[in-house]
Amino acid sequence: MAIVFGLEWPNVTPEVVMEQGEQQLQQRSTTIHSLAHSPHGLTHRAVVPTHRRHRALLGPSRTGRHRHYRVRPPPLQPPNPHSLQTALHKIQNSHPILRSTLSIPPTNISIHPTPHLTLHNSPYSLPSLHLIAEHELNQNPWTAAADADADAETPTAFATIYALPGAKWAVALRLHTMVCDRTTAVALLRELCGGEEEFGAKDGVNLGIEKLVPSGRGSKALWARGFDLVGYSLNSFRFCNLPFQDSESGRSSAVVRLRLAPEETLRLLSGCKERGIKLCGAMGAAGMMAAHTSKQLPEHQWEKYAIVTLVDCRASLDPPLHPYNFGFYHSAILNTHDVCGGSAEFWDLANRCYTSFNNAMNSNKHFTDMDDLNLLMCKAIDNPGLTPSSSLRTSFMAVFEDSVINNFSESAVSQEVGLLDFIGCSSVHGVGPSIAVFDTIRDGALDCACVYPTPLHSREQMEELILNMKTILIQESCNS
Repeated sequence: MAIVFGLEWPNVTPEVVMEQGEQQLQQRSTTIHSLAHSPHGLTHRAVVPTHRRHRALLGPSRTGRHRHYRVRPPPLQPPNPHSLQTALHKIQNSHPILRSTLSIPPTNISIHPTPHLTLHNSPYSLPSLHLIAEHELNQNPWTAAADADADAETPTAFATIYALPGAKWAVALRLHTMVCDRTTAVALLRELCGGEEEFGAKDGVNLGIEKLVPSGRGSKALWARGFDLVGYSLNSFRFCNLPFQDSESGRSSAVVRLRLAPEETLRLLSGCKERGIKLCGAMGAAGMMAAHTSKQLPEHQWEKYAIVTLVDCRASLDPPLHPYNFGFYHSAILNTHDVCGGSAEFWDLANRCYTSFNNAMNSNKHFTDMDDLNLLMCKAIDNPGLTPSSSLRTSFMAVFEDSVINNFSESAVSQEVGLLDFIGCSSVHGVGPSIAVFDTIRDGALDCACVYPTPLHSREQMEELILNMKTILIQESCNS
């Protein structure tokens, strides 16, 4: 499984030259700055002549003459790959776990003594950041290396640069989930875009999450563990899923984005705050209601859905870790909820979603049930027939307890870098949910990358589901 996030930025910022009336400006050369004209080496400059200017008539000036704006078309040249690779090597120096290599089988991680991440130019021509993210999600060099050579060591991090139409470029970073969770991906993005002064404190290689669970908070009696394992196994046969479109063909991960306007996001967050719940409760409720509605069931027919909530455990570990401590330190809590189309009330369901999750957190289930859920997922991988239609689906939806908040338009560094867009998500076509929601509140607007396995679910099916979720969120936030 891989975590991927892609960054998109303009190749250059074209210089705008103002001209009064018909007076001709002398032809001269100008320096055009690209993505990263930061003081840290992420710099690409090109000298462009002033001929072939574009004009836009904006109206008369105070003198009565017309004012023209001339925009020089930028050249199609990539950012300096050496400078970008240098920045990635600085991050690898700060976080040794990103220098690790993986050998399969047996699964073994070793730390390379020096940074070795190489930035590659992609041979593929893809028209959008969305398609680049999907392409990267479905590259699995670790399995390919294991099939080719049992002794092969494969890096856990890859970086690729893509050319986009319109003189734009994208960089995709693909990392194995053994060394990267969502918190790590967000911290890596901020360090890469923020430059050297944003680099976190030097991070060593920390123990795995299982070794850092506080004493007494992860213990469970043997009989209780057996009881919970049986309970999870039996309940899984009662879970409802989205209809499977093709459960026989090989699978890949695809992405649908759910976006709300800033004012819609504000109303939704205000509704959550008034009820003392987090956004994850509202997202889970909207997903279950949209799924139930899509089946057009009789009005009073009940269905049971499983929602997995992912929790960043860093602050609760012993010793506590920080966001700049890279690695995988998320745990999961699985809750089930009954939904009935005739009586489903959005905010009531959202409150039930969050309350059941919060109660499980207070009971330390993110620690006590960690081994149980890991064991069940491993058994599902080894025996797909234990899951409905051999689909490897263990829940309907996965959400995160906390949203990622990024205010890029307010960041002077991001404006200087010229970052246009980014997508961060993880593949789900192995064992996992039917849909995983990676939510970000960016400049006040909700932006979710919703990842699903295809062709188990079709794009049309998931686009309809996401559209229904969006409609529910907007309508119910207006009624809150």
